[in-house]
Amino acid sequence: MRKLTLALGLSLLGASPLLAQESPDPAVVAKIEDQAFNHSQVMNIAFYLTDVSGPRLTNSPGYFRAANWVKNSLTQWGLSNAHLEAWGDFGSGWELDKSYLAMKTPYYQPIMAYPKAWTAGTNGPVSGSVVVVSAKDSAELMTYQGKLKGKIVVFDNTDTLAVPLKADGTRYTDEELTELQQPQAERRRGPGPGGPDSAARMAQFRNRGAFARMQSSFLRSEGVLMLVSGTIRGKDGTLFVQSWGGNAQNLPAGLLDMVVPIEELHRMIRLVKAGVPVELEADVKSHFTDNKGDKQGYDVVGEIPGTDPKLKAELVMLGGHLDSWHSATGATDNAAGSAVMLEAVRILKTLDLHPRRTIRIVLWSGEEQGLFGSRGYVKNHFADPTDMVTKPEWDKVSAYYNLDNGSGKIRGVYLQGNEAVRPIFTAWLAPFAPLGATTLTIRNTGSTDHVSLDAVGIPGFQFIQDALEYDTRTHHSTVDSYDHLSAEDLKQASAIVATFVYQTAVRDEKLPRKEKPAPRPAGARPF
Repeated sequence: MRKLTLALGLSLLGASPLLAQESPDPAVVAKIEDQAFNHSQVMNIAFYLTDVSGPRLTNSPGYFRAANWVKNSLTQWGLSNAHLEAWGDFGSGWELDKSYLAMKTPYYQPIMAYPKAWTAGTNGPVSGSVVVVSAKDSAELMTYQGKLKGKIVVFDNTDTLAVPLKADGTRYTDEELTELQQPQAERRRGPGPGGPDSAARMAQFRNRGAFARMQSSFLRSEGVLMLVSGTIRGKDGTLFVQSWGGNAQNLPAGLLDMVVPIEELHRMIRLVKAGVPVELEADVKSHFTDNKGDKQGYDVVGEIPGTDPKLKAELVMLGGHLDSWHSATGATDNAAGSAVMLEAVRILKTLDLHPRRTIRIVLWSGEEQGLFGSRGYVKNHFADPTDMVTKPEWDKVSAYYNLDNGSGKIRGVYLQGNEAVRPIFTAWLAPFAPLGATTLTIRNTGSTDHVSLDAVGIPGFQFIQDALEYDTRTHHSTVDSYDHLSAEDLKQASAIVATFVYQTAVRDEKLPRKEKPAPRPAGARPF
C-alpha cells in the first residue's frame, strides 16, 4: 500500500525539470514511510511525554521528567550531544498538590475547578461568601475598596452560550485548502500584528492583560479569599486553564484563581443577584519548585552529525515546544508535535541515511509564557532581533521546521512569506499527496516557536495541520490528554517531517532566505 501511495505521489511531479531535480529519492521515501507507518514509535514516545511525565509546566518536576527522558532517548537512539541547554532566567516552577472546590450553600454540590498556574493555595480548608463584582475598569473596581475582605470574588459575566451547531472535530475541506493558498490577510492563532486593525487588537490584548494583573493586585491588597473565574470556551464540561503569561518572576504567588465551567459561574451570579447567599468551600495546596536552586529555563537538544566535510557545519533544525499548561498532560499542545519531531530523528537515525548537513532537534521550554525558550536560544546562538548583530551559526542554518497545532495530520506548509521555497516544497510534498498533504500558502502563521527564528531571518516553517478538536476541546484544557491523539495522523506527520528534514540536509545548497530583517524595537513580539 505504501509503495502504491509513493508511486501515485511521485507521478504528480510531471515533467518539470525543477521539480524533478528536487524530487526525493523514491527508495528513501519508501524506507521513511515504512518506518513511520509499520514500525512507528510515535505513540510510545507520546505516552512517555504525557502519561508518564505528567503536566509539563516550565521548570516543574513534570517538565524535567520529560526533558530528561527525551535527552536519554536521544542518546539511546544514537544521536550526539544530547543535553539540556539553559537559555536564560525563567524562575521557579509550580506544582499543584491538592485541589477541591464545592458550593456549601444554598446547598452542597462539588464543583469541577482547576487553579491557574503560579497562584497561591488556601493554606488549609477555607470557606467564604461569594460577591459579584461589576467593574469594567480600575475606577469602577476602586468602588469596592474595603468591601471584599474574606470574600470569594466572582466578576460579573453576561456571556451567553450558543447552541453548538458544528462538530467539535474538523478537517480541512478542499475548498478551505484552496482558499488558504490565496495571499490574503495572515492567519494567526492568537493576537498579533497583521491586518489593518492589528495595532488596535494588540492594544486591546495588552490592556486586558494589564487590567487582569491590576485586578489580582487589588484583590490581594483587599484581603480577598480567592477569585473564581470562567471562560466562554469552558462549556460542556471542559475547562481551559492557563495564566496571564505569569511565571515565577512575578513572585510572590498570585491570588488563588479557580477556573470553573461557565455554567457554574453563571449559576453563582444568578443566585447572588437574586439575593440568595452563596458560600463556597475550598482546599487548595500548591508549591513553587526549584531545580536544585537553579532557576534557568532549559531546552532539550540533540544532533545527527553531518557527513559531508564541506557541509557538516551547516544545520537543519526541527522542533516544537515540550512545555505545557498544567490542567492535563499537554498531549495535543504540544506532546504531539514533540513526539513527531522525536520520531522523525529516530527514523532518520534508524535508517542510517548519512545526512550531509548536521540535523539538530531542539524541544523548547517556556513557549506557553511567551516563546521564552526559542527566543532565548535564538539570541544565544544566532542573533538578537533588537540589533540583528549576527553570530557565526546564523549563516549556517538552512531551515527550521516546527510542529505545534495539535494532533491533526499535515496538509501542507506555511511558507512564511518565503516564495522562493515554493517549488522546492512542491517537489518534497509530491510523494505525500495521496496522504492529503498538498497545500502551500505564502501566508504567515504565528504564536509558536518558528517565529523566533523567522524574526532573525532564518527560514522557519510551521506545517498546516487539520484542526481536529484542537481549538474546540483540547488546547490548554483539562482534557488535553493521550486519548485525544490521532495515531495515524501522527504517523503521517512523522513521515513528512523526516522527509523534509532529510531533503534539506542533502540538497547542494541551503534553502533560499528572505531579506535579512531590520532590527526590531526592544520588547516587540515576534508573533
